[in-house]
Amino acid sequence: RWVLNLQCKGSRNFMSALRRVVEVDFKDKDKHKSQGLYLLTTGIPDQETHTVSGYLAEVCRGFDLQLHVCLFSVMEDIGSNRIMPARYADPAETAIAFKEIVQAANGRFHWFGEAGIFESDDITIIVSEMEKAKSYSQKCAFLVESFKQRS
Repeated sequence: RWVLNLQCKGSRNFMSALRRVVEVDFKDKDKHKSQGLYLLTTGIPDQETHTVSGYLAEVCRGFDLQLHVCLFSVMEDIGSNRIMPARYADPAETAIAFKEIVQAANGRFHWFGEAGIFESDDITIIVSEMEKAKSYSQKCAFLVESFKQRS
């Protein structure tokens, strides 16, 4: 169920948008099996990471809610014609902050940019499963070979 698309209009007042979604739009949470929030962003929230993480940990404890973040890193200078955000962090610092926030919200983190995918929880899980499958396949091949040698 898609709830709404919040745009912060030049700021990254994430807590205000999050409170609106959680406290207003999810008030009928008992009618839904699960709830997920997807944040598509290009920068760090105006609020400190520990504040956002603490709020999300508390909110997510109350019902089945996860926050998934898609961070898109754009490589551009902040020029005189752009508004400087209330809080600034470089792409790596932003990714670290969102990983902490996502962990508090039991969600998944995806970080990509013009050059491609930098990090993705989903891709990490898929690669891990593929490595397990390869390991099991090698063990099975070894077992089959040992049976062949015995016979």
